[in-house]
Amino acid sequence: MVVLVGLGQLGSVFAHGLLRCGHTIVPVNRGDDLEAAAAKAPEPELVLVTVGEKDLDPLLAALPPAFGDAVGLVQNGLLPPDWAKHGLQRPTVAVVWFEKKKDIPPTPILPTPVAGPKAPLLVDAMKALDLPAEVIDEAALPQALVLKNVYIRAFNLAALAPGVDPAVTVGALWSERRALVDALVRDAIRLEEARLGRPVDAAAVTRGLERAVEADPSHRARGRSAPARLERALRLAAEHGLSVPSIEALAG
Repeated sequence: MVVLVGLGQLGSVFAHGLLRCGHTIVPVNRGDDLEAAAAKAPEPELVLVTVGEKDLDPLLAALPPAFGDAVGLVQNGLLPPDWAKHGLQRPTVAVVWFEKKKDIPPTPILPTPVAGPKAPLLVDAMKALDLPAEVIDEAALPQALVLKNVYIRAFNLAALAPGVDPAVTVGALWSERRALVDALVRDAIRLEEARLGRPVDAAAVTRGLERAVEADPSHRARGRSAPARLERALRLAAEHGLSVPSIEALAG
């Protein structure tokens, strides 16, 4: 039995894959009683949390203790400190590299790496939908999260720069506005290092970005959450006493 918290675009994809694999789903919508869900599924195989980034922190704070060891996370912007502060030691985490929009089937960019105790379960669910995914070692998870976080932040924010077409693609930014992208990548990496409290492999991040751009150069760079991501980046930089000039320049 799988408890699915959040039934938006991502949640619907995972629900479909899990059902195909024969799992029973206990859905939890916004505002539903989490304790009631825990009563329905007292020993769930997985509690998959697919709420948006801004809703994650209060949701994790409200999770019933019985769910703790079974939690799975699929949010963008994650790093280990985000779950550790809520007492979660080893959640299963999927670094999602497919896009799902309303009325459009899921579109993969790169294979989705998944780490943690229930990683095989989530990989099977994605493969049931022909979405490439792979189990990775938990030690490799922080670097995998950093790559996805930098990809989203650098390209989302680059699309907010003056003179950039709001419909710009990651391929166009990578080839035509490389200086801007590189500056944002450097600042985004510094933010991730500050959040992690240790250095990351910047060269590996750059190689990963190249693979992602080559895999889907026509991917739209500016998501609807780009302005909110700019605000969050500035807030995180201020919290860590970090100067991020390329990001600050976008705030005017």
